[in-house]
Amino acid sequence: MSKTNSYSVYIVHCVDGSYYTGISNNVPARIATHNAGKGAKYTKIRRPVKLVYQELVGDRSQASKREWQIKHYTRAQKIKLFHLKP
Repeated sequence: MSKTNSYSVYIVHCVDGSYYTGISNNVPARIATHNAGKGAKYTKIRRPVKLVYQELVGDRSQASKREWQIKHYTRAQKIKLFHLKP
């Protein structure tokens, strides 16, 4: 997805087995930023990361709300979320 006014919530799988949730209006570029060590502090030391889930949400405000929801999911709930993705 290229840069637009629409935002996505995404989940990446980190090399240490953990998951990171974020938002972006250009997910491929954001993943590249994470893998270059220039993204979030959390992913900087857990590279490489691999995209496992992406959900188009709408505007930045909606994406932030959805990100907050997902960040409060348990690990099992996150895994279930991206395994159910069509």
